[in-house]
Amino acid sequence: MTNNPKTAHRKVVDWNATFWSGLVAGIFFYCLNLLLTPLLIGANEWAMVRLLASPFLGEQILAPPATLNWGALSVSVIGTLLLSLIFTSLISVVVHKGGLLSGILLGAVLGLALYAINFYTLTYFFPWFFAMRSGVMVFVHMVFGAVAGGLYEALEVEVFEEIEEKIA
Repeated sequence: MTNNPKTAHRKVVDWNATFWSGLVAGIFFYCLNLLLTPLLIGANEWAMVRLLASPFLGEQILAPPATLNWGALSVSVIGTLLLSLIFTSLISVVVHKGGLLSGILLGAVLGLALYAINFYTLTYFFPWFFAMRSGVMVFVHMVFGAVAGGLYEALEVEVFEEIEEKIA
């Protein structure tokens, strides 16, 4: 039995595309939340800002009145963008070998998984998130995943690295 090395190529994740798609998807997610939540659920947009800031600032930020709070606004934007970058990194690792359509579809499925994690697992630590379980949140998370996955595939510069395979 001889081992003959054979050179093959593996597609690698484009982290630059990951960063930009995560940033854009995070901004889109944030704005879509602020738009759809008041329209479809009836919640105040400042209540949504405070809810997004609450994992970082604690439950006390949710206390009425739900008005502009610059600290909550800053933390909710920064926190959303940081989480968006982390989640888009995961989405990129999964979708980077496919094309635009698979990026959008797989991204939407992964967005749905993020919804399940956020609203069914993390509610153990942040029980006030339970009240926001809704079809709107499912939709917004799926759109986030679709935008992140699709935009990643659109921005991706395909780079391959050589790997050595041993053939027996």
